[in-house]
Amino acid sequence: MLYQQIERNKRKTFLVMLFFFVIFALVGAGLGQLMWDKPLPGVLTAGVIALVYSFIIFQDPISVVMSMNHAQELREEDNPQLFHVVEDMAMVGQIPMPKVYLIPDQSPNAFATGLSPDKSAVAVTQGLLDMMNREELEGVLGHEISHIRNYDIRLSMVALVLVSAISFIADFAQNWMWFGFGGRRRDDDDEDGGSLGMIVGVIGVIFTLILGPLAASLAQMALSRNREYLADAGSVELTRNPQGLISALRKIENSQPMQAANSASASLYIEDPVRRPSLSHLFDTHPPTEERIKRLEQM
Repeated sequence: MLYQQIERNKRKTFLVMLFFFVIFALVGAGLGQLMWDKPLPGVLTAGVIALVYSFIIFQDPISVVMSMNHAQELREEDNPQLFHVVEDMAMVGQIPMPKVYLIPDQSPNAFATGLSPDKSAVAVTQGLLDMMNREELEGVLGHEISHIRNYDIRLSMVALVLVSAISFIADFAQNWMWFGFGGRRRDDDDEDGGSLGMIVGVIGVIFTLILGPLAASLAQMALSRNREYLADAGSVELTRNPQGLISALRKIENSQPMQAANSASASLYIEDPVRRPSLSHLFDTHPPTEERIKRLEQM
C-alpha cells in the first residue's frame, strides 16, 4: 500500500507539471498573438521571462523564504533535541543535514525549502516544539525530510517561477491592451481570414489575461496537495510509525492559524497556516486533514 501510493502520487505529479508547462506555453502563445499576431515569439518571450525569474529566485531561495516567514536560524546548542530529530530523519532518508530554523509563532507548523538535498532547510514554529512529543515531532520532520528527499522543494520553486512569470505576462498584456492595443488597426481585417484572425486574437487575450493565471494557480495548488500525500507516505517510510504523524496532524488541525506566515509560501507548510475558508477544494493548498489521516491509518 505504501509504495503503491508513492508511485501513484509520482505519476500524478508528472501529469500536473506537464499541465503546468502546457498552460505556460499557451499563455506565451496568447501574448504572441496579442503583440505580433504570431504565437511563437510570445512563447519565446515567456521563456525568457521565466529564465529571469529563475535567476532571481534561485540565487538564495532559503534566505528569501525564511525572511518572508520571520524564521531565524538555530544552532545545535539552541535546541539539541530538535537537531537530533532532524539529524536522525536526515540520516534515515540518506540526505545531508539541512539547516534548521525557528519561527516565533505559537501555532504548530513546519515546512521545508531549498533547491536540492545539498541546499535545503527545515523550519518549525515554537508552537510545534511546545505541543509535540518526540514521536509526533519525528512524524512532522519525517514529512519535511521526505519533501527534501523527493525534490518537492525544487518542484515548489519551479511552480513559483511559472506562476510568477504567468502573472507578470498577464499584467504586461493588460497594460499593452490599455496603452497600445486600443488604437491598433489590423491591415488584414478586410482580407480573407481577417475575421478568423480577430477571433483567435480575442481567444488569446482572454486566455492570457484570465484563464491562464487561474489555471496556473489551480495547477500549483493541485501539485501542492499531491506532494503532501507523498510526503505523508514518506514520513511513514522513514519513521515506520504512522501514529506519530496522525497525532501531530490532529493537533495542528485543531490549532489557531499562524500570525507570522506569509500567504505566498502557505503551500510549503505541512498544514495551511492561514486556514482560508474555501467553497471548493480546487483552491485548497493542502488536502483535507481527515483524508490524510485516513490514508495514514491504512498503512
